[in-house]
Amino acid sequence: MNIIDGLHELWNSTGIMLFHKSAEAAFSNPELSGIDQIFQAHGQWIMILICLFLLWLGIKKQFEPLLLVPIAFGGLLSNIPMLPGEAIAGPTGFLGIIFEAGIHKGLFPLIIFMGVGAMTDFGPLIANPKTALLGGAAQFGIFGALLMAYCIFGFTMPEAGSIGIIGGADGPTSIYVTTKLAPDLLGPIAVAAYSYMALVPVIQPPIMKWLTTEAERKIQMTQLREVSKREKIVFPIMVLLLCVIFLPSACPLLGALCFGNLCKECGVVERLSDTMQNALINIVTIFLGLSVGSKLSAEQFLTMQTLFILILGIVAFSLATAGGVLMAKLMNVFSKTKINPLIGSAGVSAVPMAARVSNKVGLEANPQNFLLMHAMGPNVSGVIGSAVAAGVLLALCG
Repeated sequence: MNIIDGLHELWNSTGIMLFHKSAEAAFSNPELSGIDQIFQAHGQWIMILICLFLLWLGIKKQFEPLLLVPIAFGGLLSNIPMLPGEAIAGPTGFLGIIFEAGIHKGLFPLIIFMGVGAMTDFGPLIANPKTALLGGAAQFGIFGALLMAYCIFGFTMPEAGSIGIIGGADGPTSIYVTTKLAPDLLGPIAVAAYSYMALVPVIQPPIMKWLTTEAERKIQMTQLREVSKREKIVFPIMVLLLCVIFLPSACPLLGALCFGNLCKECGVVERLSDTMQNALINIVTIFLGLSVGSKLSAEQFLTMQTLFILILGIVAFSLATAGGVLMAKLMNVFSKTKINPLIGSAGVSAVPMAARVSNKVGLEANPQNFLLMHAMGPNVSGVIGSAVAAGVLLALCG
């Protein structure tokens, strides 16, 4: 090969030429027309701009930065033009290898759940068990969106189940369910799940205020009782045993959550608990975000399906918020000890952000109304509830 041929080959391998060839092939394809041609021709540039926007949200606005930043960066890497067979997100690329090992096999979400369990205090839920009903009611968003996706938008039942789980506001659970039921939809579902988790302070307050009166928002709740160490140790074991008896399909997620929590509460394996809370969950978060971002390639993301998923995701999240608030109002009809309906919105699984939002809206109505610990009850029950809902979906749609 002479110098001229070498320079020609080098030029043909540059991103400029690869972008140009992709656009040329799209516009010369007679099977494509209109918007499809634009997406095929310029899809990588469009996705690069979208990923830069997600980076801005994570860095500047601090919307779930621990996951949004690696997801967005993984999306950038997956849209870099490469020669055939050399794609970073392809089967032999490093993102493809990470995805296959950790996401496709379902490993990373389970490890994340171990870390979540090790960082979660189930004390508020144990002290006030009836708040578990609020976490359960919030799962209405999952099944409401599932029915809409299946009956109105024409998704298959496994796809509808994967879309519905967005309503749980639990990123790892959404990823776990989607990899089992509809892996082709992983990119838009993961982005929707984490984006709506990050937008909890924006989405929830208007719904909470619309469904409650000023008097209801001012309700002050009595102080929670102190929970013993023995109760905290027994709780994760009992949750797992109940899961084994009634819903074995939810055991992977709930088992990981309960194991992490047991290590935290038993007090004899501090090193394991510390590792799960810090080093392990941080390492897996990096790999999880990058590998999810690898599914943000233009050909997978820029479709009408993605638009429908984003719409259904916000519907699912809104229904979940409303379900928790309305359940609290219903419980007040039959209960002598009143519950502030605002804590019902914390029944979604966004821990602890949803509980903080409930507390913030409560303080706006009554500066003496501290709802944070009360809201943590439905918040952590929402984590369990979303895992149970995931088990139900896997059993029904798998």
